[in-house]
Amino acid sequence: MNMNRAREVTYFLLRVVAGFMFFQAGSMILFGWFGGMPGPLGSTPPLMSELGIGGGLEFLGGLAILLGLFTRPVAFILSGEMAVAYWQFHAPNGLWPVQNQGMPAILFCFIYLYMAARGGGDWSLDALLRRQRGAAPSGTDRVG
Repeated sequence: MNMNRAREVTYFLLRVVAGFMFFQAGSMILFGWFGGMPGPLGSTPPLMSELGIGGGLEFLGGLAILLGLFTRPVAFILSGEMAVAYWQFHAPNGLWPVQNQGMPAILFCFIYLYMAARGGGDWSLDALLRRQRGAAPSGTDRVG
């Protein structure tokens, strides 16, 4: 396998796994799927609450990332959501991410920031739509 192919496969896997994890989190928050909300919350929040909006972003955004649809803007929004989550919910509980349980939020923030810069990749609905429109490849969805 050549290096370009390996990069595309691993990026595809990163995008699909990150999207699926967010889809699961949003599903848990909005619909009680995958065991429902842990702890004292236990039920689904109102849709127009902070938790409900976050769940909606994670559900729809995770699905879009998984499919590679509108990858750049969606990933940028999700990166911002994770930055807000870290500073609002984790940072007040301690200085270090390992101490305040904020490592997943930081990792997702930077994974999605990378996706916002890179795009959906060759194996995405973004690339399929671009090919169907007959647009010339921009080269910005590829690495190296």
